[in-house]
Amino acid sequence: MSLEILSAPSPNFDARTGPPDMIVMHYTGMETGESALTRLRTPEAKVSSHYLVEEDGRVFSLVAEERRAWHAGRGSWRGQTDCNSVSVGIEIVNPGHEFGYRPFPEAQIAAVIALTAEIRSRWQVPDNRIIGHSDLAPSRKQDPGELFPWKVLAAAGHGLWADADPAPGDALSEGSEGVGVFALQAGLTRLGYDCPPSGQFDSATRDIVTAFQRHWVQSRFDGVADGLTRARLMAVIRAAAA
Repeated sequence: MSLEILSAPSPNFDARTGPPDMIVMHYTGMETGESALTRLRTPEAKVSSHYLVEEDGRVFSLVAEERRAWHAGRGSWRGQTDCNSVSVGIEIVNPGHEFGYRPFPEAQIAAVIALTAEIRSRWQVPDNRIIGHSDLAPSRKQDPGELFPWKVLAAAGHGLWADADPAPGDALSEGSEGVGVFALQAGLTRLGYDCPPSGQFDSATRDIVTAFQRHWVQSRFDGVADGLTRARLMAVIRAAAA
């Protein structure tokens, strides 16, 4: 699709330390796109993104891709702890879980796909570094959430997706321990999450499993690693290595 990008400069940025190699998807989590756009451009808010995509497909440019926007905050992905310095942030208008979370319109997702393609034409962004805010900050964030169509994005050539039949074995949940938990944590770490293997299924592991499910399972997002969740994890890891 032809993508028209509207200028809406934000003063909230600083210098990068290198070229971006990651794209982080967010939802705005505010009642209207207009209020989100205002906040992302308010100096006192100290928050911004490179782009905002409205529900009708309009795209606003707030911060130049060569600059470091302030969208990701504290978190980690594939060992990178200053994700703002290496990422392009896309805010996608949606009220979010607080104000009436709803499906993302087709026009909006078409614009997100076209925008992602444009960004990747300028920077080297691997599929395993196209993630959601909750992937890098699973204990703090849940956006863009379980309704965001990651499978559609991957089918268009951006990001990872893999289907798999459920694996055998009992579900793992908070309080579980042993080699199965160790293997789960090792797999999550291999994919990119900050989940050091300990063999103890603690609350941090629950949050990370929930984030994984919001992205790659979506039929459940309760932090319980059932057979489908574990099988999807292995399938996504294989897809990332392909």
